[in-house]
Amino acid sequence: MMHRFALSMAFALSFAAPFQAQAIASPRPAVSLIHGNYCGPGNNAPAAPVDALDAACARHDACTPDGGLATKSCNLRLQRDAEAIARDPRQTDDLRAMAGLVSAGASMMLSSREPEAPRDHQVGQPVKTWASYGR
Repeated sequence: MMHRFALSMAFALSFAAPFQAQAIASPRPAVSLIHGNYCGPGNNAPAAPVDALDAACARHDACTPDGGLATKSCNLRLQRDAEAIARDPRQTDDLRAMAGLVSAGASMMLSSREPEAPRDHQVGQPVKTWASYGR
């Protein structure tokens, strides 16, 4: 059991090493894309998307703040768009498989909270101010 774990960790680290080497050698931030110019952490902006899936990832990047999390609606849109591409018989099998992977990944992405709409209080009811909570 321990041997299998050690072997799988060595295998995983062998994939991480080239990315770390690129980060040290290049003045540009490391980008770990899984497809096209926009699918994965980071992007190659202002390059054009290479296909429909890459365009969906570019839209997701556009609604994600730098260094922050996308909103739930932004992640759901990526999931929905990628799922539509995965089901589209006009797309190549490789693209459909990658779109399925992106859709599954989008369903598991952490998201920031959506800004709440202001709530209307009942007419005639006093509105509590911050100072009234201390009394």
